[in-house]
Amino acid sequence: MTLLQLFFHLLNFMLPALAMAVCMPLAGRWLMGRRRAVNGRRRFGWHLLVGVVVLLAGVLLQGHDGTMATYAALVLVAGSLEWLLQRGWQGA
Repeated sequence: MTLLQLFFHLLNFMLPALAMAVCMPLAGRWLMGRRRAVNGRRRFGWHLLVGVVVLLAGVLLQGHDGTMATYAALVLVAGSLEWLLQRGWQGA
């Protein structure tokens, strides 16, 4: 595997988390109003970090990526995180 192939493989692995990181702050703003307890860049970073952790946990627990259970967990965790971020939780 070349370095370019490795890069694209990792990018494709992280793409669901990246898509959720882009969409969830917009959806949270649309559903919960314009109040912003946490700014957009920090919110994007939290969603990307937590999403990649969920995807890695799915690979470790199930042995391969791309399972519907992992994607369902990603949606549930991203929604819960957005709710927490809308409430003003900023982490440690």
